[in-house]
Amino acid sequence: MAPSRGLVQTPRKLHTTLANHKGPVHVARYAKGTAKYVLSGGQDRTVRLWNPELGTEIKLYSAHGYEVLSLTVAHDNSRFASSGGDRQIFLWDVMTGNTIRRIPGHMGKIYVVEFNEDATVLASGSYDSTVRLWDLKSQNRQPIQVLEDARDTVQTIHVGRSYVATGSVDGHVRVYDLRMGELRTDFLGHPVTSVVPSQDNQTYLATTIDGHVRLMDMSTGKMLNDFTGHTSATYRIRACFGHGEASVICGDEEGKVWAWDLVDAAPLQPNPPPKVHDKVVTWIEHHPIEAGELITASADGTVKVWRA
Repeated sequence: MAPSRGLVQTPRKLHTTLANHKGPVHVARYAKGTAKYVLSGGQDRTVRLWNPELGTEIKLYSAHGYEVLSLTVAHDNSRFASSGGDRQIFLWDVMTGNTIRRIPGHMGKIYVVEFNEDATVLASGSYDSTVRLWDLKSQNRQPIQVLEDARDTVQTIHVGRSYVATGSVDGHVRVYDLRMGELRTDFLGHPVTSVVPSQDNQTYLATTIDGHVRLMDMSTGKMLNDFTGHTSATYRIRACFGHGEASVICGDEEGKVWAWDLVDAAPLQPNPPPKVHDKVVTWIEHHPIEAGELITASADGTVKVWRA
């Protein structure tokens, strides 16, 4: 975990607004690599590909019959997967805009899909309380593994090299060590809406519906820090690390974007932050390389690109 050095400024200058979705936007993800593109998905059943530099929509992907709740982009940007109210996962070819494959198997809404590092395996988490792991190299329609430990909706998943971390409405973060066949459970006591590991996989950020973002030790489950001030009581929201993991950033239900120092958990200025969306900030993601850019998605129908 990076030590807190001269803090990089949180990107707060509005660069552009991506406003073609009709209704709430649930997710916005950067492309991999140099991350020159953004994908967003929303209640209007569409996925849209954007150039955030120019603020233009490049492509529209429509096949979903219900809202889109999750997106994950393959390592080489050739494919992405999406999920939502359809009870099946959609695997897409980015260039052609066609679905390559549709994967049924869940009994309810699929809140989250996430590729592993080389996009050979896809994990999905659902309202049916299960996590399913799919081998994309195989034509077999059955999952390679079903994780059935959660007692309520699984809202968030991270797939590491040798582990899968999941967060559920049942208030637990579960870390499955796939090599050892072991499960470690952290009870946070409130619905978990996002789990985002640090780059070294030693810690993770857990967002819960009680107005807390917690920094947790991945191996022991000990809470290392607690970030508060933002409003979170109802919706799935996401926190992420700022550039260099020196800060923590999270949107809230009042349309504000909060930032804290990672080490002392003090809110960074401005405190409180200004309202920048008309409704809840549903997703936030920092640019994977650039120090001065992040994106937010909101129920107000927009994705906003922020620069330092």
